[in-house]
Amino acid sequence: MACRSSFHASLETEKFLCQRLLDQDQPISERFRALFSLRNLRGPGPREALVRATRDSSNLLAHEAAFALGQMQDVDAVPALQEVLNDLSLHPIVRHEAAEALGAIGLESNIPILKKSLLSDPAQEVRETCELALRRIEEHKTFDDNDQTSAMFPSPFLSVDPAMPASFSSSVDQLREVLLNEEKGMYERYGALFALRNLGGDGAISAIIDSLGAKSALLRHEVAYVLGQLQNKAASAALSEVVKNVNEHPMVRHEAAEGLGSIADSQSVSLLEEFAMDPEPIVSQSCEVALSMLEFERLGKPFEYLFMQAPQEQ
Repeated sequence: MACRSSFHASLETEKFLCQRLLDQDQPISERFRALFSLRNLRGPGPREALVRATRDSSNLLAHEAAFALGQMQDVDAVPALQEVLNDLSLHPIVRHEAAEALGAIGLESNIPILKKSLLSDPAQEVRETCELALRRIEEHKTFDDNDQTSAMFPSPFLSVDPAMPASFSSSVDQLREVLLNEEKGMYERYGALFALRNLGGDGAISAIIDSLGAKSALLRHEVAYVLGQLQNKAASAALSEVVKNVNEHPMVRHEAAEGLGSIADSQSVSLLEEFAMDPEPIVSQSCEVALSMLEFERLGKPFEYLFMQAPQEQ
């Protein structure tokens, strides 16, 4: 799992976390606490629990479980992720995350299945994710062939990104032009997005906010995710408008809600409380999880169970 630390847990704690993740009688925020803990562990127990969670009735939890497996870069999760990607009965947000996870893991053997879904998946956001994943695998292979590794391009935000950031020699204006250009390929636009994120500053933030108007729902959702990573209050108003827009794709509204939770000013919290009752579960559950995380932060406690000796305290 690149850019993340692994922790050791007792078998009792691991069992507790797996059970809590899969217990549909638990509030969604409690299940997310278990999920965020399990993604820091290794071994068949946590992996199998996360794999099972990709089939959960909560599309939000299912997609987060697939995302976690990708961030962990767990090679043994590949067969299950391939099955998720191929299962058209699953919500596109879940299949999209499975495709992204396959790109993050980066095996060349993932290429055929990604190419198949690129050509045949009915959801545009899934096809675009497959395009990104394929480019990521190919680009990383190029660096590996040249005795270079992705460690040369670590994310300062401790995430395994779906595209390498564009050249740091590019100016903010140049990156902005690429990001906002609808004629550019998705991978190039993602690269510009991550480069702007890493550069930071008012100009970069402004360019990222402006890209919330992109035609691609996939790109808009990644923009909202990045704004959440940046935790810049300048993005609060724009993210609020995304959450309020009931015609927006739920994957975009979900990331905007989580972004507001990261910014955590008073207006953001009020909006999250309002939309925790949204009729779209992906949105309402995102608000619920964000509010729970903010409450733990207010109390000065970690959101993850892993650091709290969970079985004894529950």
